[in-house]
Amino acid sequence: MRFTFLGTGTSAGIPTIGCECEVCTSSDPRDKRYRTSGLIEWTDPAGQDRAVLIDAGPDLRQQVLNAGLKRLDAILFTHNHVDHTFGLDEVRRFNIVMGKPIDIYANAHTLEHLRRVYQHIFEPSKNVQQSFVASLIAHEITGEHPIDLFGLRFTPIDLLHGRLPIFGFRIESTSSLSAPGWLPLAYCTDVSGIPTESWAKLDGLGTLVLDALRPRKHATHFTLDQAVGVAERVAAERTYFVHMSHELGHEETNELLPDSIRLAYDGQTLG
Repeated sequence: MRFTFLGTGTSAGIPTIGCECEVCTSSDPRDKRYRTSGLIEWTDPAGQDRAVLIDAGPDLRQQVLNAGLKRLDAILFTHNHVDHTFGLDEVRRFNIVMGKPIDIYANAHTLEHLRRVYQHIFEPSKNVQQSFVASLIAHEITGEHPIDLFGLRFTPIDLLHGRLPIFGFRIESTSSLSAPGWLPLAYCTDVSGIPTESWAKLDGLGTLVLDALRPRKHATHFTLDQAVGVAERVAAERTYFVHMSHELGHEETNELLPDSIRLAYDGQTLG
């Protein structure tokens, strides 16, 4: 079983177009960041390899090529924003490779967005001509009901991205699967607030993955200091920050952080 950080950057990506700052021009490969996305791969109790993606941003094609991914069983969406959904069309190749549809899970607001943007996928009868489109099975989810997939449980965590309600996901084993030490893992990107009732879902974590945009205040994301404060309150065994802007250089920022907290980087794996 392994978890891969497919991307760790903000919506603009790093390097940012037209920018020549120290981070955007850095020679450290850990400062090159695709849009934020995560992947968990494991072998289920029946011996079948499985893969679940968290979000499908505009860099998805290159991300899955970099990861060598050849199957995709499901996608969990945190919210509807472009940097988390505009790679969905790419998953049609997995339909061809596996010969079956892919399950997607999202709240009602995100599903409405996906159906509107990807009308050619969800309403193919309206297409002018037959074309190569993804085959998806949509599932509406709420914070009250966990999703059990092939021996793992994905529990939605209600979070706030500014005024927008979004999901994080707590991932843990529900079966005879041997759970690695980095589970349970809570994946919480694009966060500016954690509702009171959601803190309990962050108890007893092996790993916390958390939004940390930049040092300066932002209306819809945790700052670096705010993220450190949340990480210290949660007290997971380890915390990795994601969705970083070009105001946070990898090595320089890590030198300022407690030992149990680090910036994640693209391609990093827990396994």
